[in-house]
Amino acid sequence: MKRNNLSVVNKFVQSSPTVKQPKLGFYSSLNQTVLPDWASLPHHVVLRIFQYLPLIDRARASSVCRRWNEVFHIPDLWRKFEFELNQPATSYFKSTHPDLIQQIIKRHAAHLQYVSFKVDSSTESAEAACDILSQLVNCSLQTLGLISTAKPSFMHMSKSHFVSALTVVFVNSKSLSSIKIEDTPVDDPSLKILVANNSDTLKLLKMSSCPHVSSDGILCVADHCQGLRELALNYYMLSDELLLALSSETHVNLEHLRIDVVSENPGQIEFHSIKKQSWDALIKHSPGVDIVMYFFLYEEEFETFFKEDTPVTHLYFGRSVSKAILGRIGLNCPRLIELVVCANGLQTLDDELICIATHCKNLTALGLSECEVSCSAFIEFVRLCGRRLTQLSIMEEVLIPDDDCGLDEIHTEVSKYLGRIWFPDVMPIW
Repeated sequence: MKRNNLSVVNKFVQSSPTVKQPKLGFYSSLNQTVLPDWASLPHHVVLRIFQYLPLIDRARASSVCRRWNEVFHIPDLWRKFEFELNQPATSYFKSTHPDLIQQIIKRHAAHLQYVSFKVDSSTESAEAACDILSQLVNCSLQTLGLISTAKPSFMHMSKSHFVSALTVVFVNSKSLSSIKIEDTPVDDPSLKILVANNSDTLKLLKMSSCPHVSSDGILCVADHCQGLRELALNYYMLSDELLLALSSETHVNLEHLRIDVVSENPGQIEFHSIKKQSWDALIKHSPGVDIVMYFFLYEEEFETFFKEDTPVTHLYFGRSVSKAILGRIGLNCPRLIELVVCANGLQTLDDELICIATHCKNLTALGLSECEVSCSAFIEFVRLCGRRLTQLSIMEEVLIPDDDCGLDEIHTEVSKYLGRIWFPDVMPIW
């Protein structure tokens, strides 16, 4: 009876003109909607979707239907690729599957334009990367990056093997614009091959910690690659001749120059100096260039630096730096934008910081750790810099309470001059 009564009610509701039809819910309306035929989506739409997918998901999607598999092999999807090469014994990260590597070399090598190799600390991974490079004879790369995620594994492999593989790319790629080959055994002859085939297109070259490259080798690049805009190298490669070559009338404006200053030999104390006229020529030619210097020296090794005006914009000290050197920086680095001091010792840096704030009118960022500054001097530093300080990272133990100010009120005073809330950084206790 209940079933019969219910059917009668339903018929009445559907046939009665005075009763409104109930609104369909979301899921009811979804069931009545005709879903699109995903297999018939235009190629360009599927291609756009594939571009957002990781490679493994893209490969799985390619097995859905023939059309999607066709999209999977469209050249646009293979212009950029990162080979990850790791050994199970030395890394927890997964590696690019060997079958996929061979498929790329056979079917997509000609499409590759932006390639990077990320290898772990093992020599086997570095050699595997070079084996792949040696097979890229039918491609014309625009960017190449060799990245060691741990220790510089490329430096522990055969130099001849590395140079031979790199030469294959330099010869066959006629439009290289960006090369990152830091911590590798690249040498002067291979750089000459690079210049001979890619001088018109090279814009970025990063090659810090390449001990087989001399100052003459990097000078050859600067002389012939007039479009070079970004350069990273070790200090021993830097010379007056190089700066003058980068300042020639035919050379484009340099945008970024990174210099790593490290001891090349155990016990090395003296470093060659760069003439002020050479720095002045570079700044006159490229007034907007960022000059970044990373120092990994001991205090007794700094004697050569900052005795005259140095147009550095970003300074990072990875080891202890003396009060005297920081005082020179305040007097001779008027273009300074960012300063990071990782260690100094037990002498307060009050006068040095105030000197820097007074003379370095472009300073916008400061980082201090394992050094000491009195609270009142730090407040004066912030007052002199004012709101131009957009980044201020100071460990709490750096700040030393004095008669005028303590840790309880320093954040209030600093926040007032910055125009925003500020607190010192605190080391987490796990």
